[in-house]
Amino acid sequence: MITRRTAFASGLGLAGGLLLPVTQASPAVAGPSTAAGPSTALPEDLSRAVVDSAFSRTPDPAAFGGWGYPEGLFLLGAYRVHQRVKEQSYLDYIQRWVDRFVDRSGHIDNRFDTLDSMQAGNLFLVLHKETGDSRYRTAADQIRARFTDYPRTADGGMWHGTPKTNELWADGVFMAQPFLLRYGLAYGDEDYAFEEVTRNLSVYFAHQRADNGLLYHAYDADGDAPWHPDPGTGHSGYFWARAIGWTAMTHIEVLELLPAGHPSRPGLIEHVRHMARGFVRYQDPDSGRWFQVVDRGEDSRNWTETSASAMYTLMLHEAVRRGYIAGRKYERAVRRGLRGVLEKVTARDDGTVDLHDISEGTNVGTLDFYYGRARRTNDLHGLGALLLMNERLRR
Repeated sequence: MITRRTAFASGLGLAGGLLLPVTQASPAVAGPSTAAGPSTALPEDLSRAVVDSAFSRTPDPAAFGGWGYPEGLFLLGAYRVHQRVKEQSYLDYIQRWVDRFVDRSGHIDNRFDTLDSMQAGNLFLVLHKETGDSRYRTAADQIRARFTDYPRTADGGMWHGTPKTNELWADGVFMAQPFLLRYGLAYGDEDYAFEEVTRNLSVYFAHQRADNGLLYHAYDADGDAPWHPDPGTGHSGYFWARAIGWTAMTHIEVLELLPAGHPSRPGLIEHVRHMARGFVRYQDPDSGRWFQVVDRGEDSRNWTETSASAMYTLMLHEAVRRGYIAGRKYERAVRRGLRGVLEKVTARDDGTVDLHDISEGTNVGTLDFYYGRARRTNDLHGLGALLLMNERLRR
């Protein structure tokens, strides 16, 4: 039998920390049986176990996946674990994966016609910093150059992709804006990066904001998208959990890097407060997680989704820690969210771990479309989100 641990303050590095007390692990909750055999608790270092498990499942980086944002998300998470534990094999794996796509001159064969295609570019910045190899700077320059003529809405929002004319998807901000900001800070391009990043976050938020504290999945300025935008507002009809999670994480990443006196900071912090109110309002009281369609927890077809739950927990924790929000209700939401996410982790007696109930990649769609998305185990969307959450909570 596999067991699940509901909370493990010491293993998450939260001893004496902001939100969780110094305690031993609470009693494990029984989970499903598998051929892997019994295990009684999650590993002391869950992040390392997640990375080691993923790399053991795919030891050859050539088989890890193509150039894409789920791969980039997970490997960025693996790098953050490397920063803490100094495990050279993690950095080597990342470099071997990236080198599949970058030639000797630093060129990458990609048109970068979608925001999704840009996210893994964060690894160019990582590798240039770590190795000093100019090829990675050249590859990063190629993405930066694409921003100059990348299509935008009339008010400056970068399209989710060039085939999706004038469409803004909440997923997209995480794919491009943190890369652009990191690039600008690394290579003396701050003015452009500050302006573009803060404008895009403001434009996206203005079009997708809902009064209930959530964000609609998408907005179409033309009103003719195949997912049938609302004729009065141009936004889509539903609140898909992970789309909002991408936006939540982006705000944390950007606020961490944006100068303290930047005039856009108060507006971005207000975005965080808006989302925090929605997250507390719609957190499932039983599991501590959030639903695939966030505001419809009463629908029996709905289900709690793990990647978004990790993203929301991350944002709430960092927002409390940094003073963007305050109150015991937010601290309780973090504790419950953490427990809920960890309940979706199972440990095997061979030392590997699995993460369950992760939504597959999702377009904008109908209610039945969101409900019917595959619930996967060890999907990179969830593993990457778990790593980013866990490493921040360890701080």
